[in-house]
Amino acid sequence: MNDPTSSRGPVLIVGGGLVGASLAIALDAAGVEALLVETAAPRADLQPSYDERNLALARATVNGLEAIGVWKHARERATAIEHIHVSRAGEFGSVRLGAREAGVDALGWTLPARELGAALLRRLDECRLLRRLAPATLEAVEPLPQGWRARVRTAEEIQAIDTPLLVGADGTESFVRAQLGISADTHDYGQTLFVCTVTPERAHGHRAFERFGEEGPVALLPLAERRCGLVLTVPTGQAEAVAALDDGDYLALAQRRFGWRLGRLTRPGRRFPYAIRRVAAARLTAPRAVLVGNAAQTIHPIGAQGFNLGLRDALTLAELVAGAEDPGDRRLLDAYAARREPDREGTMAMSHGLVRLACLPQPALAPLRSLALLACDRVPPLKDALLRRGMGFRGAPPQAVLERAP
Repeated sequence: MNDPTSSRGPVLIVGGGLVGASLAIALDAAGVEALLVETAAPRADLQPSYDERNLALARATVNGLEAIGVWKHARERATAIEHIHVSRAGEFGSVRLGAREAGVDALGWTLPARELGAALLRRLDECRLLRRLAPATLEAVEPLPQGWRARVRTAEEIQAIDTPLLVGADGTESFVRAQLGISADTHDYGQTLFVCTVTPERAHGHRAFERFGEEGPVALLPLAERRCGLVLTVPTGQAEAVAALDDGDYLALAQRRFGWRLGRLTRPGRRFPYAIRRVAAARLTAPRAVLVGNAAQTIHPIGAQGFNLGLRDALTLAELVAGAEDPGDRRLLDAYAARREPDREGTMAMSHGLVRLACLPQPALAPLRSLALLACDRVPPLKDALLRRGMGFRGAPPQAVLERAP
C-alpha cells in the first residue's frame, strides 16, 4: 500500500468503457502509471458500452485514436463519411457538407461501438505501465491527505488502493460522482432512440444523413457492404408500440420519417432501444478527483457528439498529467476544468439547442429554420465553421500524448 501522505501511486480510473479505456491507453502512451477498474470482464461482448450503436467518429477523434495506437486495430471495420446532409421534414432548407470542400479525404468515419470496443481491448493488451482489474467493483472511497483510498472488490479479495488522482469514467449513473458529492442536472427529453442496420435500395455513397422532425431526429450512417446504420428517435410514450412492430411496419415508419433519398429501406437488423436524457455534472473536479465522458456529461445523441466529446476529455487530461510530478495537483485539475469548459459548454448547448429548435412543432419557426439552414449551406464563413466543428477540431492537439504514442 502506498504512503498515504505522498502523491505517489497510479492514477485510478474507474470505468473501462469507451472513454475510460481510451484514457488508460492515452496515459500509458504518455508514460503515466494507471490502474483501470472495470465491472465487466475484459471481453467486448460483456462490456455494456461496446454495444450495437454505430458511432460517427469525427476526423479529430480518429486523429486522436490514431495517436494513441487504437485506430490501427479499428480502421478496417470503419466506413468513411465523405458527405453530410442535414434537413428538416417538410421544410425547404438543408445543409450539405463535403470532404472535398474541406480539403480532406473524409469528414469522419462510422464504426460500430462493439468494433471500437474490440480495438480498445486489443490496444489495452499492448500497454506496458497499465494495470487492469476486471471484473472488479469500486465499493467506497475515502480521502487521504494527498489522494484517495479506494476499496475495490474482485472475485478473490477486497483491495485497498491508494491513488493521487481518482478518475470517474463510470458512465451516466456515475458511482464516483456520487461518492465525491458532485450533483448533476438531469433533463429527460421524453424520447427513445432505436438503432439497427438497414440496406438501402441505392448505394449510400459514403453519405451521412440527419433529418429532423416533430417526433425527433432520424439519422442514417454509412456502413460497409452497402449497409447503413439507422437511428430513429420516437417519443417515449410510443417506444413500447414501436418496439412491438414487425419488420415491415418498422421499415414503413422509418421510411416515412427519413424519406426516399436512398430509395427503399430493406433488411432491418435487430433493434436496440435507448432512453435519452441529458445529465450534466455541476462541476468536473473535486480535490484530487476528476470526471470524464458520460460521468461528466451525457448529451443527446443528435449530432453524434457523445464519444467525440468524451475522448477530448480523456486526451486533454492525459496531456496535462503527462510529466506532472503530482497528477492530482489542484492547479492541474483547475487547468483541466478551464480547458474543457468552452468545448463542453458549447457542445452541450449546441446539442440541447438543436433538439429544441429543430424538433419543435411551431409552424412559425419553419421559415426561420429553413433560412438558418440555407445560411449555413451558402455563407462561406458559416459553412467553414460548421465544417471545422463537424470534424471535431477544438484547439491544439494533445502534444504530450502525440509525442509518446507508439
